[in-house]
Amino acid sequence: MEATSIITGYTVRIKPNLNPQLIQAWMSIMVEGNKAQAVIKELRLDPAIQTLHTTNGKWDLLVEIQSDNLVNFDLILSRIRSISGIYNSETNILLSTYKI
Repeated sequence: MEATSIITGYTVRIKPNLNPQLIQAWMSIMVEGNKAQAVIKELRLDPAIQTLHTTNGKWDLLVEIQSDNLVNFDLILSRIRSISGIYNSETNILLSTYKI
């Protein structure tokens, strides 16, 4: 199946509470005008970003962020918010995970 490209890859799922100190959050991002592709290109370079989604509605992008501590988390948020083309953002820290 790999040879015929039916299987294109594998995913490893790690138990969510394996590292209870890990900070995980979702950031909703509003992009100025037609700058979405430039913002996405910049966000894809950031190692703290685990996933990046385009979406509809008020927000243009949803970004999953991970950090090892709050000091670094604050720096990550500042770094993301300083990207040219980001108009507004809202971040929600994940407190508990009940189902994966």
